[in-house]
Amino acid sequence: MRRFNPKWFDDEYHDWLEYSVSKDAAYCLYCYLFKDNNIHQGGGDVFSSIGFKNWHKKNSFDKHRSSGIHNESKKKCQDLRQQRFIQSSFERQSSQLKHEYWIRLTASVNVVRLLITQGLAFRGHDESNSSLSRGNFLQTLSWYAKVCDNIHDYVLEHAPQNDQMTSPMIQKDIVTACKIETTKTIIKELNGDYFALLVDESFDTSRKEQMAIVLRYVDRMRFVMERLIDVVHVQNTSASSLKSAIVNLLAQHSLSLSYVRGQCYDGASNMQVEINGLKMLIKQESRSAHSFHCFAHQLQLTLVAVSKKCLQVGELVVLVSNI
Repeated sequence: MRRFNPKWFDDEYHDWLEYSVSKDAAYCLYCYLFKDNNIHQGGGDVFSSIGFKNWHKKNSFDKHRSSGIHNESKKKCQDLRQQRFIQSSFERQSSQLKHEYWIRLTASVNVVRLLITQGLAFRGHDESNSSLSRGNFLQTLSWYAKVCDNIHDYVLEHAPQNDQMTSPMIQKDIVTACKIETTKTIIKELNGDYFALLVDESFDTSRKEQMAIVLRYVDRMRFVMERLIDVVHVQNTSASSLKSAIVNLLAQHSLSLSYVRGQCYDGASNMQVEINGLKMLIKQESRSAHSFHCFAHQLQLTLVAVSKKCLQVGELVVLVSNI
């Protein structure tokens, strides 16, 4: 036989045999997932990393199945499925490992909070170890480790490669956690009172439509606050689609349109039109939700119009924007 036979999946090998179409090779699922330093015994390296291709030697499957390394890997897989392996692993973890993990997590959280507060980008074009500029997150964490002896021996190159708490996914998870906690604070500060909506939509660099939603309200100290509550992606920019996105977002925080006492948008037709515009759809839900044309947008329209008539004004606008 010169090729893999799919009927082998129906034989006694069905619970561990896997086939790679791209590599035209067979593998053992157990040995592939749970290989260790003894994997070379019983042809384990063939079925775990190299790939088996001697199709005319079907008896090799039986030899591998009866090998000790295969049965050991199978036992590990069975333990994992029954969650005994995970539970025992956590129980064996020493307090020192947990302490080191907590130090790395705290350091990453502190760096993320700093970058968020300053409105700085996280990633760099080249984040390799040889790069002179690895991005704000890694550079700041590296500096933090140099000046703080408490974390120096536990982060970056001193941490396990699979537990450095610096991957882009970890960064995003921490940012998401910060967003959730910040939103909770805003909703608590609002305290179920009336508020106004400030909404604007545009598309991002990936050409996806997104809508920024800001709440304007008076806090308990009688100060007027404007807080960005979220930036949501929308399927299209129709008034009904925007309203649906706003209603869904407010519902997530136990808010409703009935508490809206003001609306502020730019001059786009889907926002300001008197029949089916967003402002009218919201006003149908709350008759006290009075609408205003964004003053910043009015100023921009005025400057554009004046700049076309007066070159000196246009030059001044360009000069100020470049400062």
